[in-house]
Amino acid sequence: MTTTIDTAFDAVTADAVSAAAEALAGRRVAVLTGAGLSTDSGIPDYRGKGAPVRTPMTVTEFLSSDASRRRYWVGSHLGWRAFAAAAPNAGHRAIAELEHRGIANGVITQNVDGLHVRAGSRRVVELHGTMRRVFCTHCGQVFDRRDLALRVERDNPWIRVPENVALGPDGDVLPESTEGFRIPECTVCGGMLKPDVVFFGEFIPAEKFREAEQLVHTSDALIVAGSSLVVNSGIRLLERARRRRLPVVIVNRGATRADARATVKIDAGASEVLSALVDVLPAPA
Repeated sequence: MTTTIDTAFDAVTADAVSAAAEALAGRRVAVLTGAGLSTDSGIPDYRGKGAPVRTPMTVTEFLSSDASRRRYWVGSHLGWRAFAAAAPNAGHRAIAELEHRGIANGVITQNVDGLHVRAGSRRVVELHGTMRRVFCTHCGQVFDRRDLALRVERDNPWIRVPENVALGPDGDVLPESTEGFRIPECTVCGGMLKPDVVFFGEFIPAEKFREAEQLVHTSDALIVAGSSLVVNSGIRLLERARRRRLPVVIVNRGATRADARATVKIDAGASEVLSALVDVLPAPA
């Protein structure tokens, strides 16, 4: 099969996209995405070129310190509206279209922004959870984040969310002050609330990782889009694909931990490349 990529890519990138299309043609594909896919939606990543150095809160800090939880909830609330208002971009829509055409089995994402769901993807494995939900660490009650935001503003009427915020990768903002902030509690038992996300230093739930493994296991190829693969969960899934000798296509601006293990590496924007692949990939027989 000879594939012509009619895009504005430079010659090297166009050749790489053509090689990726050749490797993926006629196969059922699993897609693994990272923060680099959501940068076109205005959500920054941790490790991309030009990203500022950030020290994310660890699960130990969050669970063990009132001061840390106060800092987290103030910053998270200040960034929530901008984070929730982010819209799916062409990359999210391309992945949803690949699924609708029967080319993609589904998407595994390291992102917590929910943009794959909003783009129309039906099978989404959110490895690191979602910012859409909050749960009580004591009784397990689950709350919608939108409802919690209203409660935070009711309990802290002095809070003023700025129109323009320097949004962090997980939707947070570095607060100038946390003094006087009332930390939200569970309305059922008064217990500690935690966003339904995997913090740094926290393990991915075993059942969630098994779901991701199953998606890779039932696919014939793997696309990694917008991830530097620094997080071990991504590398583990890539190795599952390699052990079965499946083609692996990595699309990311800059180097990743697995470039040498890829069938094809494309150093370009995920949105542009995925959109190009939608135009040329045939559905599996």
